Amino acid sequence: MPSTATPEEAFDAVANALLPEPDVEEGTGFGSNPGLRTGRSIFAMLVRGGLVVKLPADRCAELVAAAEAEVFQIGERRMREWIHLARPDAARWVELAREARAYVGG
Repeated sequence: MPSTATPEEAFDAVANALLPEPDVEEGTGFGSNPGLRTGRSIFAMLVRGGLVVKLPADRCAELVAAAEAEVFQIGERRMREWIHLARPDAARWVELAREARAYVGG
């Protein structure tokens, strides 16, 4: 069933799910985009109406190949460990943000 959440509502669901964890805090990522950090490292952020998360390069490639995400780019630079999910889906965004937190928090 498709989500009817706005990108902001879907990101709020991510924040509400992860902020209670002791090692997660709000911050900004790549400029002034709302984001979540673990330690001092950003792992998820809301950019251009989509969720951007940091995952291992092979996991990013897998999600891109499945047409679930696209490679995140800053200008002409393709970020190999970052993906952009354009379609708001609160449940899926929470799942991938948890995966990203585990990866970044190592």
